[in-house]
Formats: sequence, structure tokens, C-alpha cells
Amino acid sequence: MTLDELRELFLRRQSCRAFTGAPVPRAVLEEICSAALLAPSACNAQPWKLVAVTGDRIGSVAPCVQGMGMNKFASDAGALIAVCAGKSNASAKAGGKMVGTDFTANDLGILTAHLVLAAEAAGVQSCILGWRSRKKLCAALGLPEKTEIPVIIALGYAPEGYELRPKKRKSLEETLTVL
Repeated sequence: MTLDELRELFLRRQSCRAFTGAPVPRAVLEEICSAALLAPSACNAQPWKLVAVTGDRIGSVAPCVQGMGMNKFASDAGALIAVCAGKSNASAKAGGKMVGTDFTANDLGILTAHLVLAAEAAGVQSCILGWRSRKKLCAALGLPEKTEIPVIIALGYAPEGYELRPKKRKSLEETLTVL
């Protein structure tokens, strides 16, 4: 892949807020997740677990990411993926303590970026959802109540004619300092 092809992928990927309701086939979900799991992590800790929700289960999980008018489109997603924080390894924990940070958040962010870009490359649109009720979500997913679920990703297919919005980003001059 060239840098131009990668840039094109970045330009195509956007937060989709309308889905057709068509399911994302299990094989496609597995391909997307398999590619995303190639994401690097601190000390190769891989402190994550993915829980994919499909079919009728979406109806019981979508309300956990909706509220105050947020994420109504999640009910029409073809799949939802909960990105759960897992246990880090001793090296990553020790390194994190030495520099005063928990690398898990960084690692989950990298995994999330890999996942949505893999989805776009597979022709599946996505939206990273921040709004959620962790307690309700854990219950709906059958996870222990203390499970950290910092990210939910809605996956699916945009309706015909769904507009690709132009990217509005700060300029390189505003954001990059080269020393």
C-alpha cells in the first residue's frame, strides 16, 4: 500500500450515523477483528478483549449506548463491538508506573483506530461511540460489572447516497512542530 492509498482510506473513513440494518457477516467481522488485533501495544501486553454483538442481540445492547438523543442509529447497526480493557502484563505495568501513566488507554486507542480502518477497508462503515451506560452494558453483554468498556464501535452499511463529508482538520502548520 502506498501513502497515497493509505491517505485515501483515511479520507473515506468517517463516523457513519446511519445504517441500513443489514447484518455484517460473521466472516467479515472476524476478518476486521483479526486485522485490528495486529495493533501494537506497550510491551506487547495486548490488554484488550473484543465482544461482538450481532443479530437480535443488537436490540438489547443498543439502548445501553443511547440516551439523551445520542446514538439512535446504533439500533440499525449491522454489528456492535465492545472494546474492553483487559489485563496488562508485568512489563507494561512496571513501565507505566515508572513514567506515571497507564499504557492501556493508549493501547486501546491504537486498537480502535486499527479496527475502524480495517472495517473501512472491508467496505464496512463505523462510528466510535463514547456515550454508554457501563453498568447496563456489562449486564447486556454478560460481563462482570467492573469490566471497563471505554469504546463501543457501531459497524454496518451506510444507506445508498450517504454523503462522504469533507474533512475539516487543523492545518499541518497549526499542529506540527519539527525541532
